[in-house]
Amino acid sequence: MPHTDLKRTIWIGALTSLLALMVGACDQSESLVAGGNRSGIFHYGNGTEPQTIDPHVMSGSPEVNIAMALFEGLVVRDPQSLKMVPGAAERWELSADKRTMTFFLNPRGRWSNGDPVTAHDFVWSLQRSLNPKLGNLLAYTLFPILNAEAYATARISDPTLLGITAIDDLTLQITLTNPTPYFLQTLGTYPTYPVHRATVEAHGGAAVRFTPWTKVENIVGNGPFVLEEWEMYRRITVSKSSTYWDAENVTLNKVVFHPIENTSAEEKMFRVGQLHFSQRVPLSKIRNYQAMDNSPYQQTPMLGTYYLSMNLTASPLDDVRVRMALAMSINRQQIIETVLDGSERPATALTPPGIPGYTPPDTIRYNPEHARSLLAAAGYPDGEGWPGLTYLYNTAENHRKIAVTLQQMWKKELNIDVELINQEWKVYLETLNNKDFQIARAGWIGGMLDPRTFLSRFITTGGTNRTGFSNARYDEIMLKEAPETSDPVKRMDLLHEAETILMQELPLIPLFAYNSKHLVQPSVEGAIVNLLDVQNFKFINLNPDTPVWTPEG
Repeated sequence: MPHTDLKRTIWIGALTSLLALMVGACDQSESLVAGGNRSGIFHYGNGTEPQTIDPHVMSGSPEVNIAMALFEGLVVRDPQSLKMVPGAAERWELSADKRTMTFFLNPRGRWSNGDPVTAHDFVWSLQRSLNPKLGNLLAYTLFPILNAEAYATARISDPTLLGITAIDDLTLQITLTNPTPYFLQTLGTYPTYPVHRATVEAHGGAAVRFTPWTKVENIVGNGPFVLEEWEMYRRITVSKSSTYWDAENVTLNKVVFHPIENTSAEEKMFRVGQLHFSQRVPLSKIRNYQAMDNSPYQQTPMLGTYYLSMNLTASPLDDVRVRMALAMSINRQQIIETVLDGSERPATALTPPGIPGYTPPDTIRYNPEHARSLLAAAGYPDGEGWPGLTYLYNTAENHRKIAVTLQQMWKKELNIDVELINQEWKVYLETLNNKDFQIARAGWIGGMLDPRTFLSRFITTGGTNRTGFSNARYDEIMLKEAPETSDPVKRMDLLHEAETILMQELPLIPLFAYNSKHLVQPSVEGAIVNLLDVQNFKFINLNPDTPVWTPEG
C-alpha cells in the first residue's frame, strides 16, 4: 500500500475511534475511566500501533509496554525502587568470581496454556534471541554471556556453546565472559523474555520474524496478562492470567492499550475520561496543566535522549565536517524554549545525566560561525553546491514541529535546504532498518542505570546501529576493555572515552534529554513516575472510590 494511502487509513481509523469513544461517553452514564475504575480495566494511551509483540523482534516503546504485560523475565524491576526483584526466578546466586549466575525458578511458574515454565524454556529462548538468522536488533545486550557475541555474529554455529545451561527443570545457570555488575538488570529486559517453544515452532519456526505465533488465537505467554483482543489501530486488550504464579497479587482485570498516533487526540481522550494514563502530552497544553490545581500532569527527568541518526554511508554525511556543521548550527535551548515549551533538557552527548558515577562528555555546542567554516571546508561555502538532504521522522506533532525548526535553522545558519519526510511508525522502522535514509529522528530510553545501555548500540555489530558507524577503538572499549575491568571507576572512564569518540565522529546529533510527561487519573495507584519511565502493570491498581478527573476540577 502506498505511504499516503496507509497514512490516510491510519488517520481515519484513529479519528473514527476517537469519535466513537466521545459519542459513547455522551450516550452512556459513565466514561471508560469511571467504568474501568469500577471493573478494574486500565485504559492506557500507548502512542502508536505496535509493529510486533514478539519480544525477540521488537525494538520500540509501544511494543515493549505490551510485552511487559504478556511476558516475564527471570527478574523484574520494581517501579518505585528501580531494583531488580523476583520474576520467573524466585531467587538467584552469584559465584565468588562473579561470572556465574544461578537462577532458581519459581515452581509455581506456568505458561498461559498451563505448561510449567522451566529452565529449558529460558535456555531455548535465549538461544533464539541470539540466533543470527532471527536478526534480533537487541542481541548485543546479551553479549556479556559466554560466547554470545561469537554466536550472534555467526562465528560459531552451535548454541550449546553459549554459557546458558539448564541444571535441572528449575535451575538455570548463566556464565559470563567477565564479571558484569549490570547484567542482572539486562535479565529484566525484553530480549531475555522467555517464549513458548512449541507455539513458536508450530507457527513459522524459531528463526523467522513476524510469524503468526503472536496472534490472539495462538500466543502463549508467562506474564501476568494474556492477549485477549487485537483490533489494529483501535485497541489491544490483555486480561489477567489465571495461570500466572502471582495472580493473587495482580489487581487489574484488564489493560486496554489504545494506539494513538496523534498527541492532541490522546489528550482529548484523557480529558473526556477515556484514558487513565496518557503516553504523551501536547506541548501546547503543558503550561495549562502545570497551572491547574490538582493537575493530572506528571513530569520527571527520564533516562532517555532524543537525537538525530546520521547515515554515514550517504553523501554528504560521509564527511564529518558536514555532520559537525549540522550539529553546531542547532540552537538546542531555542528548540526547548520555543518548540518544547521548556519541557526538556538540552543534550550535548548521547547519554543523559542521571546515571550514578558517570558524567557524559560536553563537546557539542551551538556555534554557527564555526559551523559555517566547517561547511565551507567541506566544499559548500554558504551552501553553494549543496546536494540536498532528507530528514525522516515518524508521525507525531512534536516530531513535526522539531523537524520544521531544524529545517529553518539549517537554512538560516548554513543556507542549505533539507527536505522533510514523514512516515507512519511501522514504515519508519522499516526504513531505518533498511538504512534507506540520510538523517532520521531517533530516540532511546535506557533500560538500565548504566551508560552501556546507550553506548553499546553503536558497536559495529550493534543491531540498532543503523548509521554505518564503525570505530576499532570504540569496539575495543565496549566489547573488551570495559567488560574486562573489575575497577568500577576505570570502567566509567573507559565508557567516557568511548562516548567522546562517538561525539567526535558524530554518527548521531543529540538534541535533548527527555523528561517523562504523562496525564494520570487520580484513581491510578502504583504507576510510579521514575527515571526509567517504566510501568509494570502487575503493580498498578485502580481505586473505584476516586472521582474521575475533569478539566473543571
